[in-house]
Amino acid sequence: WYWEFNNLKVHGQVFLASWHVMGFLLVSTFFASRSLSDKVPQGVQNVFEFALEFIQDIARTNIGEKEYRPWVPFVGTLFLFIFVSNWMGALVPWKLIHIPEGELGAPTNDVNVTVAMALMTSAAYFYAGLKGAGLGYFSKYIKPTPVLLPLNIIEDFTKPLSLSFRLFGNILADELVVAVLGLLVPLVVPLPAMLLGLFTSAIQALIFSTLAATYIGEAIEVGHELEHEKHEKEEAAKAAAA
Repeated sequence: WYWEFNNLKVHGQVFLASWHVMGFLLVSTFFASRSLSDKVPQGVQNVFEFALEFIQDIARTNIGEKEYRPWVPFVGTLFLFIFVSNWMGALVPWKLIHIPEGELGAPTNDVNVTVAMALMTSAAYFYAGLKGAGLGYFSKYIKPTPVLLPLNIIEDFTKPLSLSFRLFGNILADELVVAVLGLLVPLVVPLPAMLLGLFTSAIQALIFSTLAATYIGEAIEVGHELEHEKHEKEEAAKAAAA
């Protein structure tokens, strides 16, 4: 089911499913922050505080104690969107919502969504590296030797590919398995498969956000190393000139 804007076609059912996920997150956040308390948190606030501490731990572990705080919103957005998308795809009876063509499902079982998140991750770690070392960040491609230039370039191209297709493949495969089992042996066998799917869905959200944080941490570290190397060369040049 496609929506047309002038000559542009967009995947309408993916947009609808994504808006459901974002709406759920916004409403949950509203109720969680409506009556914040310094005392023992309860209800939705408790869940969100646990999620925040978990996401902060992911960012701190993979990015570093000094640099992780600005990246918590990005890593957290990835984790929560993927986690809620996967679980809503498994738990919400999307087939009850009728649309002109096709049917609704988890946004993450559409390769366009996973590729978009992977490209955002790529943009994030390039930004992190360029922020630390400027355009000199690209000199990493010829280190430790220019012979490795093609391999280093290919490595950065394969990162978003692996991120996107890993998530897309796992979620699509899980939904297909549950659907097939539901047709062959209804009620009994699909239930364990659904429970396993929920676990797998949570793991996929963790893997994607952890890898995103790891790539950002690597870019920040490379940026710092290149900047430090640049300063050392400048100091050596000044000493030689003196």
